Amino acid sequence: MATDVHPSAIIEQGAELDEDVSVGAYAYIGAQVKVGKGTIVMHHATVDGVTTMGQSNEVHPYAYVGGKTHDLKYRGGVHRLQIGAYNVFREFTTVHCATSAEQLTVVGNHNNILSYSHIAHECVVGDHLVMSSHAALGGHVIVDDYANIGWGAGIHQFCRIGTRAMVGATSKVVQDVPPYVISDGNPAVARAINKVGLERAGYSKEDISLARRIFKAFFKDGLNRSQAVEWLRANEDIEHRVVKTFLDFTADSQRGLG
Repeated sequence: MATDVHPSAIIEQGAELDEDVSVGAYAYIGAQVKVGKGTIVMHHATVDGVTTMGQSNEVHPYAYVGGKTHDLKYRGGVHRLQIGAYNVFREFTTVHCATSAEQLTVVGNHNNILSYSHIAHECVVGDHLVMSSHAALGGHVIVDDYANIGWGAGIHQFCRIGTRAMVGATSKVVQDVPPYVISDGNPAVARAINKVGLERAGYSKEDISLARRIFKAFFKDGLNRSQAVEWLRANEDIEHRVVKTFLDFTADSQRGLG
């Protein structure tokens, strides 16, 4: 199908729109933007920067995708953003480009970014994130696949959110949130495993029981991180996907586990 651009939309010279792209009234697409096929940029939405978008994304009214970084170290020049496919950016969401040409902000596939949420410079977001309204990722945050971030939560710069983890509404996250864990509070701390999320994802009762044992070792038994890792290696199958995912995350953690 042909591209459908409303007469009032502004498409700067140099922008590349693939087939079957729809651009609504008063939308703006910058000169260095590439939009994949089947993507919908709705009325009054903006896509700017050196932004590459995959197929079948939705940019809802008043969203601003590809904005200039908030980082005060920005000194001009190219600022880049890479977006995968099948993402939804709801009303008034903002996604910022990286601070310099050597860096990149990345959003993967099948993410649902709800109204008024913000993804800052140099964030790396995986796939299938659900980010509720008014939540914000500070710069350089990493979000692994299938995470869930609650309404109004704030994630501090350089933190990481693990796979299948959940951050409670209005939480202030200042440390890494491990896989499979629910973190909540101000500052946020690990409260429990994400049992319902794991069940919905098809994890077995044995997998969930294992995740609970790991949670207990790291957060309830009075062990420090090194001791908990030693316990886990001594008592569980380290090749099991739940154990391996948790150990790999722990080994890479720079801000500690919250």
